[in-house]
Amino acid sequence: MSESSNPCTRGVAEFVSGLRYEAIPREVRERAKLLVLDSLGCALYGAHLQWCRILQRTLKKLDSSSSCGVWGTAQRLSAPHAALANGTQVQGFELDDVHREGVLHVGAVVLPALAAVAELRRGMSGREFLTAAVAGYEVGPRVGLCMGEEHIGQGWHSGATLGVFSAGAGAARGLKLDADKTVHALGIAGTQAAGLMAAQYGAMVKRMHAGRSSQSGLYGALLAEAGFTGIPDVFESEYGGFCTTFSRSQDRFRLAELTAGFGEVWQTMGVALKFYSCVGSNHTTLDALREMRSERAFDAEDVKKIVVHASQVTVDHAGWRYRPESLASAQMNLSFCAATFLLEGDCFVDQFRERIVADSRRMALAEKVEVRPDPEISAKGAKYRHSVRVEVILNGGGRLERTVETPRGSGPNFANAAQIVAKFEKLAAHALKRSQVAQLRDAVLGMEKLDDAARLAQLMMMRKERRRAAV
Repeated sequence: MSESSNPCTRGVAEFVSGLRYEAIPREVRERAKLLVLDSLGCALYGAHLQWCRILQRTLKKLDSSSSCGVWGTAQRLSAPHAALANGTQVQGFELDDVHREGVLHVGAVVLPALAAVAELRRGMSGREFLTAAVAGYEVGPRVGLCMGEEHIGQGWHSGATLGVFSAGAGAARGLKLDADKTVHALGIAGTQAAGLMAAQYGAMVKRMHAGRSSQSGLYGALLAEAGFTGIPDVFESEYGGFCTTFSRSQDRFRLAELTAGFGEVWQTMGVALKFYSCVGSNHTTLDALREMRSERAFDAEDVKKIVVHASQVTVDHAGWRYRPESLASAQMNLSFCAATFLLEGDCFVDQFRERIVADSRRMALAEKVEVRPDPEISAKGAKYRHSVRVEVILNGGGRLERTVETPRGSGPNFANAAQIVAKFEKLAAHALKRSQVAQLRDAVLGMEKLDDAARLAQLMMMRKERRRAAV
């Protein structure tokens, strides 16, 4: 195939294979380390959740290999199964990062595949690991920007579709594949893309989508390394290509976004962190409620009605009427999360347990929350898809209003290192002893000093079995 027929796929591959540690700006490297730390904390918390344990046990029955560790446990599996389990754990409780414009949870798909490569091929330096991670963090969001908000609006779960390219890119760079083989790694990963957004309404499988993407990307890189070929024009192909098929069109995507600004615009800096344990679409509303309550104290019983004016994407994604089906649906639903925040004062891990799914107080308050599409917000595009204007009407006639465009941990409101470390330590303590948590923290933040990045995976393993209460 001539290069002129796949300029975008090849352009992505050339960036990935050619990326060097020294070419990554210092601020991007420092941000990437904080993003890695956050994802690993999420995975450690996820290790003992019910759905993650079911997956671990099932995979163990199928697997006799012990190549790679399952984070936060003493269990070891084959590399593809470990990537599946670990990716599921990172995304296991709506705690992990999100690139809002690209609509992708990035760390959950990049890091499990890359860590598997580090364990399979010992001796990858910390600098090389960080470089490969950045390659993955740069690619997936660009695919999301190419596909636009419409992708998730059509019912595809972007973590399970876009994510394969982030995982494949990171794993390919970790294996030091050249551009030709990276083209095939992307082409193998892309044909495995799949995931349905209906999983958000209660299915455990929603938690598994990121792990499946990570696994697919790992397969892509390992197979390409061995000479297996994929779709060389996976993005450009007019019939059966990723963009045409997933957009159901010949023009509702922007191929130029795939390679836009490589080396100048770093999408890694656009990855946001979560400080609420719920879907990212809900965070701006929770911030608005937090800010309003700081100005004028009011309790749940003071509320007559709440109206959230949001983008159509947010309405479709999180504005549906709540049904008490599972923790997943509770964490995805905007009205239920708003009610949780007003009643509990927060929306973090301690506020979500199985018993709250049908909590009558939260459900009654959620009925007072209306999520309306606002054409003006929708017209602003993907960058502002989480913007909201929240009205709170109080009993007695009082009225409060607040507009929030970007939530805590995002863009100009990005968290500082101390906040990110505190979140990591709180989550990691659910699986590891305090001394090991500190070792892991220091290893991640000093990653460039590591001679062998497999050390990170070793520190993610539970050294002695400790009984944990599953959520």
